[in-house]
Amino acid sequence: MSAKKIVLVAGGASHGNGEHEHPAGCLLFADLLNKHVDNVEAVVHRGWPEDPKAFDNAATIVVYSDGGGGHLIIPHLAQTAELMKQGVGLAMLHYAVEVPKGEPGNCFLDWIGGYFEMYWSVNPHWTAEFKSIPEHSVTQGVKPFSLVDEWYYHMRFRENMNGVTPLLSALAPDSTLERPDGPHSGNPDVRKAVANKEPQHLAWCVERKDSGRGFGFTGGHYHNGWANDDLRMLIMNAIVWTAKLEVPKGGVSTPTPTPEELKSYFD
Repeated sequence: MSAKKIVLVAGGASHGNGEHEHPAGCLLFADLLNKHVDNVEAVVHRGWPEDPKAFDNAATIVVYSDGGGGHLIIPHLAQTAELMKQGVGLAMLHYAVEVPKGEPGNCFLDWIGGYFEMYWSVNPHWTAEFKSIPEHSVTQGVKPFSLVDEWYYHMRFRENMNGVTPLLSALAPDSTLERPDGPHSGNPDVRKAVANKEPQHLAWCVERKDSGRGFGFTGGHYHNGWANDDLRMLIMNAIVWTAKLEVPKGGVSTPTPTPEELKSYFD
């Protein structure tokens, strides 16, 4: 059985000081995949690969990058659509879940089930408490946990959550809406949802009709967050699941990286 190819696409490190460390995060996960998961070959590309053959025989693509109007996938929607038709998996981490409404947003609804929509979704820093974890291949071995992060929420999902499986959900506190309304900070719809105590889905997955699998995750702002064993396991499980490999019953277990080990992935 040939190894499953996992392609991680890293945007540039855009914030410094351990935030939005996209290359370091991708290199960390590629290392963990290659060392701790049988039958995979994980490779990292900095920026969208110019060589279209970079995605040949890919089982899944993981994008960890800045998003919005400058999202690195936007010039390559047609290429990505062809890969999706072949059943290739797709995972979007943190800011990579944000694309403009319209064609990019509609693609994300199709490919991963949801996205950050400006003037609908918000991006506060807060401590999310995951008090219960639903049963799914991606959540195997993941225990309830809490973590401070820039947890985007009030995502734009498919209508009626059609085919979308929430994986991490939490109640957003009122303190997350202290900023005035704006493209990323607040709007009447999200204020109503929080007042109504509607659970906010911060990680989710879909099984697409083309046989591919999609995953979205709104955390991942801080590089040191990857030291959280439950969070790291969730991401490892999700990558393995989108590649159509079997997730072990106890989840994909990896050693807790030390602060020094995490820093070793920085440029």
